[in-house]
Amino acid sequence: MCRHLAYLGPPRTLHELLYAAPHSLHVQSWAPRMQRHGTVNADGFGVGWYPPHGTPGTAAPADPAAPPDPSAPGLPQAGPPGPLRYRRAMPIWSDSSFADAARAITSGCVVAAVRDATVGFGSEESGAQPFRADRLLFSHNGAVKDDEALAAAFVPPPGVLDARSPVDSAPLFAHTVRLWRASGDLAGALAGVVRHAREHSDGRYNLLAADGESIVATAAGDTLFTLREPGGGVFLASEPFDDARGWREVPEGSVAVATRERTGIHPIT
Repeated sequence: MCRHLAYLGPPRTLHELLYAAPHSLHVQSWAPRMQRHGTVNADGFGVGWYPPHGTPGTAAPADPAAPPDPSAPGLPQAGPPGPLRYRRAMPIWSDSSFADAARAITSGCVVAAVRDATVGFGSEESGAQPFRADRLLFSHNGAVKDDEALAAAFVPPPGVLDARSPVDSAPLFAHTVRLWRASGDLAGALAGVVRHAREHSDGRYNLLAADGESIVATAAGDTLFTLREPGGGVFLASEPFDDARGWREVPEGSVAVATRERTGIHPIT
């Protein structure tokens, strides 16, 4: 129902990652080559990225010489910055201003998606992915047959607003956040979500997530490919954005885990 992509590696502009390739995510919004369900992805788009350390507005101690007091309310904390996000309830090809801004935004970890809304759900901005919680970015390519059963089973964690979005992906995100917060294992969380979701409803559960240090995706009902480039960058994507020889299809029923050093593929069950 959608196309999505994640990148991890040396910093690149969002324009290079989303627009520059011959079959980029931008092109896939109106002319996907391998989409099995739906024909265009015109119901919104979104991109999330992790800014470099020291970016203005991100968490940092007020006084570099003195560690912050964790008990002080409202005091910014040290550590890597959380992800930023841009989402719109329009086709990506209609937002020329973002295409310009994307030339000036650089990141070494990015998650992006173009949306073809599941029948019965609207195209408001709250349904555009990636969803976000803590340092997590999340996208779902697929559809849930019994969304009410899933919503009853996967209650949103407190404070995770995207888990309450009026789309069938929201319960999947809610359960991902719970499992990830409990274990810190992003690959295990996504695999667990697929297994648990299938206990409640048939569906296509291609999930994609990032935490700033790794990118993880499941092949569970739709296509998934991985590409590791000689320069150190790695992609997980619904379909290849060019005809490079390095693309490898992830087998159905698998979870792919990519860090800056290696890519692993493991069975979901």
